[in-house]
Amino acid sequence: MEADSESAGRLAGRVTVYTIVGCTHCLRAKSRLKDLGLPFCEVDVNEHSAVGQKIRELTGRSSVPQIFFNNIHVGGNDDFQKLPAEELQKLINIVKEEPLLLDAPPLQVEGSKEHDGDHKEGAAELSEALRRLILKLYADHLSADGKFVDYKAMAKSQTFEKYCKLAIQLQRVELEIMSREEKLAFFINIYNTLVIHGHMKMGCPKNMWQRYRFFNYVSYLIGGAVFTLQDIENGILRGNRKGVAQLMRPFSKGDPRLQIALPDVEPLIHFALNCGAKGCPPIKTYTAKDIDNQLRTAAEAFLENDDGCQINSAKREVQLSQIFKWYKVDFGDTDEKLLQWILNHMGNSPKKKELDALLQAASYTVLYLPYDWSTNGKD
Repeated sequence: MEADSESAGRLAGRVTVYTIVGCTHCLRAKSRLKDLGLPFCEVDVNEHSAVGQKIRELTGRSSVPQIFFNNIHVGGNDDFQKLPAEELQKLINIVKEEPLLLDAPPLQVEGSKEHDGDHKEGAAELSEALRRLILKLYADHLSADGKFVDYKAMAKSQTFEKYCKLAIQLQRVELEIMSREEKLAFFINIYNTLVIHGHMKMGCPKNMWQRYRFFNYVSYLIGGAVFTLQDIENGILRGNRKGVAQLMRPFSKGDPRLQIALPDVEPLIHFALNCGAKGCPPIKTYTAKDIDNQLRTAAEAFLENDDGCQINSAKREVQLSQIFKWYKVDFGDTDEKLLQWILNHMGNSPKKKELDALLQAASYTVLYLPYDWSTNGKD
């Protein structure tokens, strides 16, 4: 938890922001609060899982950030940014003049045990250590609006040096003994860190050919075998399916890496993998212990934002990220199945009600939004 203690004395109440490390929407919300001169208490719901569960129960949402002015739930970053000036001023006046009530959102849950210390040696522990190092780099070198990453500064940092040394240990990981949950968390985290590592060493791909080469060349030696970004995404996490513009499956029948691949495609991975473009979902934290809930949270957050899904009830149009077009087969391979999948993975919101109404009427058009391939790297 952290707070702007310098100006905290000006508030009778409290602004509380529930976040996770590396979340661009969290950074934008915090930047806006700072611009308004409002001190706030920040709670990382991954570090304080019991609090995170309490907030999910309280709000009915699993995405971050979640913002409270005293006990008044404002919502996520989009809700906060779109507040009318008069409504925002009322909330500011409340926290300046009114003390916290007993039903204020928690900073900690009494009797909770946030860290049980039960960590397995091997892939899971190494994945966690690598993830924390790279997310620290991402958080330290991300712009206030969450749009740009200073890869050059990252490459010069001591944290990146530590990461490179630790990544060498990947070659000794025993992949064969990992569970489904451990594979999901491990390979999602490794994919995201490998993209960042590749950007810092090779630069960011700027066209289709460079992207194809990047994702088929940048690789790690893991457990004695080489895994490229394509191998990880389409070979391991998608159950050895053809990727975009691929003519063949990543692993042939005799490839020993096929034994590591997940037996079935995992559609939720598409809201966790970050390829270094602005159109990608943000980098988040994933752990084997709670991977399915974390992936569902990532999907809800992606669908809640307009760059993932837009509903135009008047025109009876559903506009989706290109991710759903490229990997449509993972979501059912028809418009109806795709939209039903999306509906089932949305949080409770007006957008979900609009989509449900369109599906009930069975009259809609599915369109795809332009994808922002521009790099999230700072010039």
